[in-house]
Amino acid sequence: MKTLVIATGNQDKVAEIKSILKDLKLKILSKDQVGLSELEVVEDADTLKGNAILKAKAILNRCDADIVLADDTGLYVDSLSGLPGVHTARYAGDHAGYADNRIKLLEDMQGVEAGERSARFITSIVILDREGNEHEALGVCEGTISTSERGEFGFGYDPIFIPEGYDKTFAELDSDTKNRISHRALALEQLKDLLERIGVEKNEEDTCSK
Repeated sequence: MKTLVIATGNQDKVAEIKSILKDLKLKILSKDQVGLSELEVVEDADTLKGNAILKAKAILNRCDADIVLADDTGLYVDSLSGLPGVHTARYAGDHAGYADNRIKLLEDMQGVEAGERSARFITSIVILDREGNEHEALGVCEGTISTSERGEFGFGYDPIFIPEGYDKTFAELDSDTKNRISHRALALEQLKDLLERIGVEKNEEDTCSK
């Protein structure tokens, strides 16, 4: 069984990725579980893919994982000329939390009419392996920004993002639904094929995430 390390200590993200990749024969660990909890990577690339590569290389150089997975996600709001974009995680400042970012975004969109609140999440997922292979998967989820926070599930901007075709925010949807339609889910579905190409087998008993 191959070991895959996720270049994050965010337990919400780790749980989501494990859930989506549960049918692959992988031992999935977070960077904290391989002793790299203190490792912080400066994400100063101009693109989501660039930031993901920076994180993946930093982890691969410091552990003996077979594969490293890193991702970067941006929320692109049309009425804000694409902001927060590559700065999504730090929209309200370098030390901002989830709530700070949501509050700032809603404040910045005060007065924007319902028909002009379109936005999309884009996730770039990069995997690197010991053979020097590099692969990227992209997931895009179109939607709109709500006028207030709604729902108790999920994390990040989930309480204010309404995916296209739904009248509920990500934070109001059950995890099975979100894991089927979200930007990260779509990228990870592509990634399954890429992982199989580099020798990761399917796990018929779904034990890899236990």
